[in-house]
Amino acid sequence: MQVNFNNLNQLWSYVLTETLKRLGLKTAVICPGSRSTPLTLAFVQQAPDIEAIPILDERSAAFFALGQGKATGRPAVLVCTSGTAGANFYPAVIEAKESRVPLLILTSDRPAEMRECHSGQTIDQIKLYGNYPNWQSELALPSADIGMLSYLRQIIIHSWESCQYPTGGIVHLNVPFRDPLTPIDDGTDLILDVEDFFAGIDYTQSPTTYFPLPKIWESCQRGLIIAGVAQPKQPEEYCRAIALLSQSLQWPVLAEGLSPVRNYSDLNPYLISTYDIILRNHQLAKELTPEMVIQIGEMPTSKELRNWLISTKSQRWIIDHSGRNLDPLHGKTIHFRTSIENLIYGEEKQFCSRNKITSEYLKNWCNAENTIRKKIDGNFEELDELIESKAAWLISQTLPPGTPLFISNSMPVRDVEFFWKPNYLGIKSYFNRGANGIDGTLSTALGIAHHQQSAVLLTGDLALLHDTNGFLIRNKFIGHLTIILINNNGGGIFEMLPIAKFDPPFEEFFATPQDIDFGQLCATYSVQHELISSWKELSEKLNILPNTGIRVLEIRTNRKFDARWRKENLEKFSQI
Repeated sequence: MQVNFNNLNQLWSYVLTETLKRLGLKTAVICPGSRSTPLTLAFVQQAPDIEAIPILDERSAAFFALGQGKATGRPAVLVCTSGTAGANFYPAVIEAKESRVPLLILTSDRPAEMRECHSGQTIDQIKLYGNYPNWQSELALPSADIGMLSYLRQIIIHSWESCQYPTGGIVHLNVPFRDPLTPIDDGTDLILDVEDFFAGIDYTQSPTTYFPLPKIWESCQRGLIIAGVAQPKQPEEYCRAIALLSQSLQWPVLAEGLSPVRNYSDLNPYLISTYDIILRNHQLAKELTPEMVIQIGEMPTSKELRNWLISTKSQRWIIDHSGRNLDPLHGKTIHFRTSIENLIYGEEKQFCSRNKITSEYLKNWCNAENTIRKKIDGNFEELDELIESKAAWLISQTLPPGTPLFISNSMPVRDVEFFWKPNYLGIKSYFNRGANGIDGTLSTALGIAHHQQSAVLLTGDLALLHDTNGFLIRNKFIGHLTIILINNNGGGIFEMLPIAKFDPPFEEFFATPQDIDFGQLCATYSVQHELISSWKELSEKLNILPNTGIRVLEIRTNRKFDARWRKENLEKFSQI
């Protein structure tokens, strides 16, 4: 097929977008603006192969694209105009880098002769995101030369690869255009043989390294496995691999609330979900000191666990395929740069279940888990009062199988770690635990839910308020999102910190209550809102999720009481 182009910017933008289409791009999130006109038109013309989604607010757009990357494992493309527009992508850039989510950013720009001369809507966009991108560059100005078009094609291929390998993250391309920006005849006359020019475009990740099983693991009777923060592409296979390792070594698995291991609990008989509470019992913590620790993925949220590991000074191995340093404790650590699946399912089949005698160490962990889990479950089963902590426990048993669940930072993510009950529902947990901020919470959840199974967001009031512009995405959103809103009128996380004892200024400057009527707020955006009056009502609303739209299920709690309950009961649960 031959295509005749009479506009230089459209020729350049066509080569860019066609290359991305053939590499596998499915979603382009486009923010409005003038300088990006050639890119916008080119992406729109790639429909239906590439879905172009217009989103007004750049910060929301960036987190929506981040959510798409989390849900699909492929990069989405972000497009904006020149000036400060791209600066609004920065929070999502940081989160994508820290949580290793692929994302390709195209910031449109004015040509060099219009910079540094007080031309309107022009800032220095070169290396706009500092050291956060995996790779970054500025494209040459559009040219109809076939050699330059070949350069563009290869730069885009390299950018696509650099988003994903060896570690997922950001690639930023600054894309300058001269006028005319609209698709009028500008004297360009080039016929492009499309099939010949784009022949052979493909992207295949390099294989991951295999490692032999350290012999020292097999002889250790006091070892444990930490299943940390992880969002694997194939969660059931990931959990099976961890279960096989655990049963082979006869080591317990301390599973973070954000690990899929807690949602495939039937696979692992040695799963420990209450480790944060167990370790609050100082006598137990001492008795359970390990000799060796295998950490899979990133370190869990729990401060109790982190402090305990520091004090034990055990030899640790970290299994993770990235090149990142995943040891914030700076211990005696060996990194295995591979995935747990590759380690377990390698060609040599080096792991197999062995008939080992169950050690007292493993029995002590399992006994502590059973005792404390019964305490937690019994308490929540009898608790009718609406308190923040019960929400995580309830939804761990209530959501339809396979539901995508985005968990907000601050208290929701901690209540999930404390109280999320192991299940075999295959719930797909998502989170922004790279930089751990509350920005972009709603937009990320919408990005995850777009074109996916009906999804749920668990969030506090401040995190939702921080991103209410995300509701502007509603008209382009395809699917359903239920928002479980814990409204305690302020920052509940700060109630857990020493500064809570100093009021003033605590309430005004830390808790920052906003006194918002969420029913009115939702009405402004034409979003469904319901005030939940009982746990039974919440369960009924979650058993079967709608297929379309956005709804907010608001649970009003008392922030001071929530903090007091949590402090008293975490201590009480730990006593055996």
